[in-house]
Amino acid sequence: MTDIRSAAVIGAGIMGSGIAAHLANAGLDVVLLDLDPTVAANGVARQVKSGGFMDPRFAGRVRTGSSETDIRLISDADWIVEAVAERLDVKHSVYSAIASERKPGSIVSSNTSTIPLGALLQQRSPSFSADFLITHFFNPPRWMRLLEIVDGPLTNPDVTRRIAEFAHTRLGKGIVSCKDTPGFIANRIGTYWMGVALNEAIKLGIDIEEADAFLGKPFGIPETGLFGLLDLIGIDLMPSVLRSLQQALPATDPFQDFDAEPPLVARMIGQRRTGRKAGAGFFRLTPDRKGREALDLISETYRPLRSVSVTVGTPRAAMQHAAKGGQLADAVMRRTLSYAATLVPEISDSIADIDEAMRLGYGWKEGPFELIDRLDAAWFAKALTARGMTPPALVEEAAREGGFYTSASGRRSYLVPGKSYQSIPRPDGSISLSDLSLSAQPVAGSESASLWDLGDGVACLELRSKMNTFNFDVLRSIEELTERVSRDFRALVIGTELPVFSAGADLRLFLNAIERNNRDSLRSFIVAGQRAFRALKFAPFPVVAAAAGRAVGGGLEFALHCDAIQAHAELQAGLVETSIGVIPAWGGCTELLLRVVANPELPHGPVAPALHAFNVIGSARISSSAFDALRLGYLRPTDRITMNRERLLSDAKATAIRLSEGYAPPEPQLLTLSGRSGASALVNVLDTTELAGRLSPHDRLIGEKLAWVLSGGSADPTKPLPEEHVLGLECEAFLELATTPATRERITHMLERGKPLRN
Repeated sequence: MTDIRSAAVIGAGIMGSGIAAHLANAGLDVVLLDLDPTVAANGVARQVKSGGFMDPRFAGRVRTGSSETDIRLISDADWIVEAVAERLDVKHSVYSAIASERKPGSIVSSNTSTIPLGALLQQRSPSFSADFLITHFFNPPRWMRLLEIVDGPLTNPDVTRRIAEFAHTRLGKGIVSCKDTPGFIANRIGTYWMGVALNEAIKLGIDIEEADAFLGKPFGIPETGLFGLLDLIGIDLMPSVLRSLQQALPATDPFQDFDAEPPLVARMIGQRRTGRKAGAGFFRLTPDRKGREALDLISETYRPLRSVSVTVGTPRAAMQHAAKGGQLADAVMRRTLSYAATLVPEISDSIADIDEAMRLGYGWKEGPFELIDRLDAAWFAKALTARGMTPPALVEEAAREGGFYTSASGRRSYLVPGKSYQSIPRPDGSISLSDLSLSAQPVAGSESASLWDLGDGVACLELRSKMNTFNFDVLRSIEELTERVSRDFRALVIGTELPVFSAGADLRLFLNAIERNNRDSLRSFIVAGQRAFRALKFAPFPVVAAAAGRAVGGGLEFALHCDAIQAHAELQAGLVETSIGVIPAWGGCTELLLRVVANPELPHGPVAPALHAFNVIGSARISSSAFDALRLGYLRPTDRITMNRERLLSDAKATAIRLSEGYAPPEPQLLTLSGRSGASALVNVLDTTELAGRLSPHDRLIGEKLAWVLSGGSADPTKPLPEEHVLGLECEAFLELATTPATRERITHMLERGKPLRN
């Protein structure tokens, strides 16, 4: 493990303060300095407000000050990050100050995205140069996974290794090693794509909704699309970014072929329509702030958003479509993908690294070479020729070889120009089910769930339904595979590579039963879920949930029954059943109560645990991070948090192996609940909320049922209750709520619109 324990960041702008916040997320003590100490303090406050800290309390790990009067504060830092303005004179001044105060062996890096490493190190000593490199974060640093690392001939290789290891394990970053070229990898390609797309869209006079529809989903580009991204970045910022790259690149580079600041953009900047920060850009809210308007690229006035009736599926279909959107997709992606192919080996020797940079830095589902493979390299080469463009030599080589990627001997490999294919290495400490599937088959399973052998006696249960939701088949598979694990393995991990751990129960199954007034079917479903989850809880082997993405409703109840949760740091977990008109009935109420009672950091007393659970479940709270999930009680203090999503299955496996030594299944527990008096206390909370006008009629009914369950119903408060008693209360309350018209309306609304209904 790396020895980086403290850090300093100089420059408290959006990037600098974001980097400081994320270093604090990793558990470091951080110093954040700016010329004006008030700017540094405001930077911390900004990150608290914007969510840069995974837990607002982590702001206490950041000490602020002035880079002039408090520069001595960096003297204990193991890593010093410079994040000041992109001016060489300013950076050189900062490096002189750092050199006078840093301790020997401390690492110094720049967050620059435009200035070459050699220029940064002018007039620096050999010892400073040996400890220096570029670490280019993407904004916002907490959420954007890409970290581009640029080292030079004077950089000590151990410095690069230490930073890469720390950033991967503790910051959760995907590391891409870049050559010292303008824009490095992601911005060289990403900003080219944006510049070409903006100019082509203006030339076509296309509706910006249609432009985003054709350039977005078919190519796996984020929902913000081109124009939403420009609004997010800042329309006034883009021309300077594009110009800086044009100035740094030779006159023959295709980057020179478009206008960095088209006249339309210049007028928008003059009118202060610079994007989200200004309240208006290519999009803006309507005057009543209930809707959005779009800018017409021809009239330059705002109009209501228009729906795009044309739908396209594949990248090739988008590029071949006759609509203006198809013309735009063809012009933009033809040039962008071709440009990317000409940049090997200038920016990187590895097409896999280039694709990785675009996935992690720009949120593309596939990088440019993966997209060419989807189009078919031979088809793409012919399409370029048909448009009067010369196909890059690398594209022609891929066409001859059958594509940029192949799978052989159980490994995914990428094309190395002139050298056939090379296996894509996986980072140490990572397990990929996708890679495992290339060389092995599940040891058991069905269309609903699969059981994988992770080695060392550990199995992995992978759900295979849509969004990993639960129906009767899935629940049945869980029970059957639990039996298989008990015979052939010593531990079980539950995991997935989807962005959703589990979205809970299949709501359509619920709705069908409700519409048929089939109470018996609903009861059977609840009983089946309770039985399957408790089979895991009391299995003769440890079960670890590798929980990442969204784990909501029944998906979180699934995880709560495991011996441990290995949570990705960005876990969004919540018992959200009240938002669809019911309460948790697969043991969610019971398991949360047990966790609250056992957690010394959560409230205790006759009613306090039930009140905590009541507030969390009643508000359908979804955690903003794994650290928030710990505070809410979804995680135990003994559960562990993994910062890097790639390492989650491996970490969960290690936890499962550790728990398997001398393992004995848990004994059913007893709960001491407060009965009718406790339920009355919880209902008083509803009275207060109702008086404040924040409670709908159905919310009131749900709250009363939830209070009844969490208080143990009419049971004697002096006698401890078995878990099964509370489970029975969950089931009955669920059935009473599920058969109401208001709940049916809520479920229907959620299925149709994806948003909760307050009725």
